[in-house]
Amino acid sequence: MKAITEVYPLLATPAKIAVTTHQKPDPDAMGSSLALCHLLRQLGHTVTVVSPTNWADFLKWMPGAGEVIDFEANREKATMALKEAEWVFCLDYNHFDRTKNLAPLLRELNATKVLVDHHQQPDTAAFQYGISDTGKSSTCEMIYDFIVEGGWSDKITLDMASCLYSGVIGDTGSFRFKATKASVHRMVAHLKDLGLNHTEIHEALYDNFLENRLRFIGHVLSNRMEVFYEYNAALISITKGDLLRFNIKTGDTEGLVNYPLSIQGIKFAGLVIDRDEERKWSFRSKGDFDVNTFARLHFEGGGHFNAAGGRSSDALDVTAQKFRNVLKEFEHQLT
Repeated sequence: MKAITEVYPLLATPAKIAVTTHQKPDPDAMGSSLALCHLLRQLGHTVTVVSPTNWADFLKWMPGAGEVIDFEANREKATMALKEAEWVFCLDYNHFDRTKNLAPLLRELNATKVLVDHHQQPDTAAFQYGISDTGKSSTCEMIYDFIVEGGWSDKITLDMASCLYSGVIGDTGSFRFKATKASVHRMVAHLKDLGLNHTEIHEALYDNFLENRLRFIGHVLSNRMEVFYEYNAALISITKGDLLRFNIKTGDTEGLVNYPLSIQGIKFAGLVIDRDEERKWSFRSKGDFDVNTFARLHFEGGGHFNAAGGRSSDALDVTAQKFRNVLKEFEHQLT
């Protein structure tokens, strides 16, 4: 994989470009994709953003989100855009498998593929150009760097600033996580100088849910959370019945895995949700417990040191019991 800096001069020639991200895009995935799309269009390119799946309602306010193609909902249109693309930018995922059913198509494309990502263990051989930096707070911060280092700072619009800021606050927990380095605050200061209204964005992302979600969270914390003080860990198991009872949609479980970490002494939390096709895991930790390794070893996943995901084909009760059993192996790291 060649350095991302080698892409800059190549973008002087207008081309057809597709921007892709991981399934169920979060604020960082959607924000980075849209910000890059806005930039590339200003540079004279024809750009299409393709998401492998649908996305949460609280992301639909983002400038340009209405033009994003959902691959699962509109395969023909998405496939055509990808096959016509001369360049494919791959944002916020380290391996094609994170794009779900879109992965086989991405692998077979003849387009030049560019990686911009901050997750561990990237499949660099799959990309011609790119950058993978686990020290970055978010892919939005990396796209900001791409814009500035490419000499295009003057092209950052308020729409782009809103998208970039959304991803940064999403992946830093509103600047709480240790990946929030000084460079993040310098970036935000620049966006504020351009006129960014940060209050509106926080409200759009975090104060924009229906009543059923709040009642769902109350139900889950009261009835689906287990706390293992002997391991300084917690587990939340959500059944398919819970999702149906409270009419839970994409994005409604966002951030739920972080709730147990607010309990005094808890260093590690796991969340498992019973989806139709598989059981989806989310892992979060505080301090020096590596959930990326935990997810890779036991739940077919990975991600960051303190935030990772995984999956299981086992039934909900079986995979939850595996979590309980595996905790014993990490007792010395957690206590």
